[in-house]
Amino acid sequence: MLRPIQEIYAGETYEGLLVGLDTADDAAIYQLTEDLAIVITLDFFTPIVDDPFHYGAIAAANSLSDLYAMGARPLLALNVAALPKKLPTEIGAAILRGGAMKAREAGIPIAGGHTIQDEEPKYGLVAVGVVHPQHIVHTQGAKPGDVLLLSKPLGAGVVTTGLMRDKASAEAIAAVTEGMERLNRAASELALAHHVHAMTDVTGFGLLGHAWEIAAQSGVGLEIDFHALPWYPDAQRLGEDWTYPGGAFDNKLFYGPHVDFDPSLAEWEQMLCFGPETSGGLLMALAPEDAAQALAAAQRAGIPLWPIGRVTQGERIRVVVS
Repeated sequence: MLRPIQEIYAGETYEGLLVGLDTADDAAIYQLTEDLAIVITLDFFTPIVDDPFHYGAIAAANSLSDLYAMGARPLLALNVAALPKKLPTEIGAAILRGGAMKAREAGIPIAGGHTIQDEEPKYGLVAVGVVHPQHIVHTQGAKPGDVLLLSKPLGAGVVTTGLMRDKASAEAIAAVTEGMERLNRAASELALAHHVHAMTDVTGFGLLGHAWEIAAQSGVGLEIDFHALPWYPDAQRLGEDWTYPGGAFDNKLFYGPHVDFDPSLAEWEQMLCFGPETSGGLLMALAPEDAAQALAAAQRAGIPLWPIGRVTQGERIRVVVS
């Protein structure tokens, strides 16, 4: 999909476009003045939970996450919605209300948007923010010796697939819904305050796909400790039962050649690491001393944050067992 676009613009440059199609970053960035750049992203998807209000809130949090991953401050958002003609009005209203409540929590207005009719509901946001051009956080920048930190548990895709197949417990559904709705604002602010080197949000490409973006863009290797990974309730049980969304297999096919697993890890444990996430946490690389201070600050403030590995020399991702 991207190749035809890049072919059209081959040889052309746009002064002020700081981040576009050429990198694996999370949003587009255009510089307006010497000390101000605008950050724009778009994301939307079909329902992954039964409750329309929570679906709207999750979709909004997911869209805003791209801004937080790049160190930006959100300014406003626009709704993007596709709703079936026969969908009861109150359900569509609940979706939009959930998105608006989450945007309000982020301190920004929903300033407009566009809605069309479609057979399957789809909802998300165009999210707009600002950042100083010298303070943009990229996927590039991780350094050997850095500590990898993660701000949300993993396994959202497995649990929501379990929900669709009536295999997930009420506890797991509640935990994953709360986690997906949680803004990455506090984690982003914490990362910025402790001199983060590289950062991205973990979404559809799964932990290993987004980790590979950092590794490839930074020219480094990564070592991830499987036993240090935080999981939502039921995630490992459902994984062992092979309750995976289709995206997990796509991720393994694409990113698997870049990953070496400890031979003691079962195939289902390996597959868990490829599972797609929705509105996942921020994956960040910080110098060891900064990571230690960030973890201490997170504990004091009650902000979830887990050390899951480190940046190494090399060009591959190793998933090890401590």
